Amino acid sequence: MSHAQETARRRTFAIISHPDAGKTTITEKLLLFGGAIQMAGAVRARRAGRHAASDFIEIEKQRGISVSTAVMSFEHQGCAVNLLDTPGHEDFSEDTYRVLTAVDSALMVLDSAKGVEARTLALMEVCRMRDTPVMTYCNKFDRESMDPFELMDSIEKQLGIQTAPMTWPIGMGKDFQGVYDLVNRAVVFYQDAQKGRKNDVVALAPEDPALDEWIGPEAAAKLRSELELLEGASPPFDPESYRRGKQTPVFFGSAINNFGVKELLDCFVRFAPAPQPRATATRYVEPDEPTFTGFVFKIQANLDPSHRDRMAFVRIVSGEYNRGMKLRHVRSGRDMAINNATTFLARDRTVTEQAFPGDIIGLHNHGAIRIGDTFTEGEDLKFTGIPSFAPELFRRARLLDPLKSKSLVKGLEQLAEEGAAQLYRPIDGQDYLLGALGSLQFDVIQSRLQNEYNVRAIFEQVPYQAARWLFSDDQEALDKFIATNRDRVYRDLADNPTFIANTEWAMNYAASQNPKIRFLKTMEIQ
Repeated sequence: MSHAQETARRRTFAIISHPDAGKTTITEKLLLFGGAIQMAGAVRARRAGRHAASDFIEIEKQRGISVSTAVMSFEHQGCAVNLLDTPGHEDFSEDTYRVLTAVDSALMVLDSAKGVEARTLALMEVCRMRDTPVMTYCNKFDRESMDPFELMDSIEKQLGIQTAPMTWPIGMGKDFQGVYDLVNRAVVFYQDAQKGRKNDVVALAPEDPALDEWIGPEAAAKLRSELELLEGASPPFDPESYRRGKQTPVFFGSAINNFGVKELLDCFVRFAPAPQPRATATRYVEPDEPTFTGFVFKIQANLDPSHRDRMAFVRIVSGEYNRGMKLRHVRSGRDMAINNATTFLARDRTVTEQAFPGDIIGLHNHGAIRIGDTFTEGEDLKFTGIPSFAPELFRRARLLDPLKSKSLVKGLEQLAEEGAAQLYRPIDGQDYLLGALGSLQFDVIQSRLQNEYNVRAIFEQVPYQAARWLFSDDQEALDKFIATNRDRVYRDLADNPTFIANTEWAMNYAASQNPKIRFLKTMEIQ
């Protein structure tokens, strides 16, 4: 295939949801229908020793949650699909926000009994800022759920996006019989999943009298009435409106029972956008440009704990990767020969010979690569829009084994590099501070320090509540502020000066007294 053909068949997307909506489960089922795995490691099967393919960190397996983004690649109907399963828990929102900079579309998973929840609202705000196309899967319809009309109404009102149902549920809970496929005019019958068994499909027009025999006269009459209402109340699916982020196609089903997922996947590969242009500080980069460009949106330490490795996840924006090629690490100005870039199925990975725009490749990282870095074939570019957020919670690590101090610092630095938390070192002394957006991040770091670095530590609370990065065009004013507040100014991993205060009031007061200095709560990764 030509470069243009390879690029056109790429589909790169993230799955977003509120915790417990079924995001990891639907990830497994997409892999199942995409032929990437033979049996889904469903959440309820964890006690039997199976875990979701996308959960590879020990604490994920123990708690049944996703706390780190997993990358999975598979083929479906001639398309090369790159799927990113993001953390659902709000404490790990920073990882999710960065992932959304690396995808071309998103799949939003809703719990049909709960509808739009707080985390979904926050993630959709990020998608809306970028006009990211979004498909919607209303999960768990085999349980008692919201009325589907109410569900669509809440999506439109709360998320500000037009809905276009692609399937429509026939009953719910114990009366759930399946869905009507509005695109193919067919009834897809629901049945409990048994080792990935697919569901029966019967082509029936709504007006066909045989529909009464298949689903019963009462259910058939209700379905006809609802489809008639839909025709008047809901606009038809418009691929262009979807690609502009103005309309979301809606599917109903039960992911844990493999139901409604295939219809979603078929629609996704057909209509989701191919790789899109990306902004840099100087220009837009088009995917059909011949020279390689890409950016690092994630660092993951210890994908293979036995090798203590670190992997930089690179989204290819243009050109193509070929094994052995030389790439310029723009921030350092160094050229690097890339001989062992990898592609992923979560923790499993293979050395890749070739990759194209939209693909995610992993580069082995010995500490030189950071989130936000750009790789090119020589051009001096810096991709923009990768965010970093000031933490709101702070802890000080206390070693239980004093002989492990070097291992502690190494572990904290590597975990901070991958974005698990922010690490701050004081201007004077070695009293490192760890900052996070949520308390669960400290539990994850404590678990990973023990499992991956053999370091036992506890995290003590400290009397700090706010952090801001310090920037100023007046270097003299900045130096004076730092000298006056040496006990409150720290350096982050990128050596940016950061002011840490006991309260938000103290932070705001310091900012008001120093108008020449910018106190930033959010910034693009430098």
